[in-house]
Amino acid sequence: MKIEINHNKYRYLSDNSQDIDNQTAFFCCEQNQPFLEDAKKNGAVDIVSPKELEEFFDISDMKIIGITGTNGKTTTAAAIYSMLLDLDYKVAFQGTRGLYINEERVEGKTLTTPLLLGTMYNLFRAKKAGCEYFIMEVSSHAISQNRIEGLKFALKVFTNITQDHLDYHGSFENYKRAKASFFMDDTLKLINKDAKKIEFNIKNCYTYALDAPASFNIMAYSLNNGIVAAIKYFRDQEQFSSSMHGFFNVYNLLAAIASVQLVTKRKLSEICNVVENFAGVAGRMEVVSERPLIIVDFAHTPDGMEKVLDSLKDKDISVVFGAGGDRDRKKRPMMGRVANRYAKKIYLTNDNPRGEEPEDIIDDIYVAIEQKDKVKIIVDRQKAIKMAIDELEEGEVILVLGKGDEEYQEIKGQKIAFDDRLIIRNIIKEKFNR
Repeated sequence: MKIEINHNKYRYLSDNSQDIDNQTAFFCCEQNQPFLEDAKKNGAVDIVSPKELEEFFDISDMKIIGITGTNGKTTTAAAIYSMLLDLDYKVAFQGTRGLYINEERVEGKTLTTPLLLGTMYNLFRAKKAGCEYFIMEVSSHAISQNRIEGLKFALKVFTNITQDHLDYHGSFENYKRAKASFFMDDTLKLINKDAKKIEFNIKNCYTYALDAPASFNIMAYSLNNGIVAAIKYFRDQEQFSSSMHGFFNVYNLLAAIASVQLVTKRKLSEICNVVENFAGVAGRMEVVSERPLIIVDFAHTPDGMEKVLDSLKDKDISVVFGAGGDRDRKKRPMMGRVANRYAKKIYLTNDNPRGEEPEDIIDDIYVAIEQKDKVKIIVDRQKAIKMAIDELEEGEVILVLGKGDEEYQEIKGQKIAFDDRLIIRNIIKEKFNR
């Protein structure tokens, strides 16, 4: 990344040694340290450390809230962002969906957690816009690669941990250790007490849960036509409501409410009053059609799938899904078993095969499905969605999983335009003339 910067020694700053020239300084952090000598050979005007850049950007007083976990990062972060805005704070949000500053989308989709220079530049832009809070998703890759080097968090949030990214981390234990390392300092932290346990420093730690005793607890809830729940924080008890669907979103909203309370110290009643203004995140339990009921979700892990399917277990479910190529193969049969357990009809199809053959990925899922009679294999994702809609019966719901609000498929190094939601709307329009 190369940015223009108003500095008396240089005009540009870059974290890429190949971008260095006599007008450009090299931003040197732990991740790109091996390229320092290359940067010097290319004539770096100066070598800038994260600490020096923090001081130059004057971002040390920004209140950063970092959210990590296998599932729920995006929705929880977006909910915190929404609630803070509704409580009249100036706030920025950086994550999978891009960069938002005070209700304006400044950049499109990017890495869940950008390289350190990108994050610090975004913090600088947020500071210039008057923001007090900066909400960011923190991926396990970013933790392992220390893309958060030197950042001072006002709050760190742990949502949950299940199998994912083993292609990168090598084992679930390595993955857990990466997540846990984020919570080993004295920073104020919020931990999901119902989730699989990770290690963390108990100093300055608060918890949230539906089942276990915690700092923030859900006392009762209803999932009929959205979410209505009663929350308890020590002696305070309040109620909140949301149009969002799914049991797992009770956790996401609870984490968001608790986070806002911990960093602002506002009354629980004030926070709960603005919850209903947050309608959720595109591609996360997004209702694309109500008649028939068709929902699109980003779920692409066994746990993510189970949470989505379990939230609609009172209905007959038709599920359309596949798995990403060049990623953790071990989770594919696990996803097949989840579908077998919950779905009445299963349509196995293409996702983002990347460099793999779609048929091979589908086979990895298919082998674990015991009830083969409920499975249909249609490699073409558009045809699979159409078949699911054509074969839908009264009272059934279709879940199209894996891609959420993605607008492309990754195939053999190319990104080809493809949006599940647009495909569904076009099929519904053609089939029902509406």
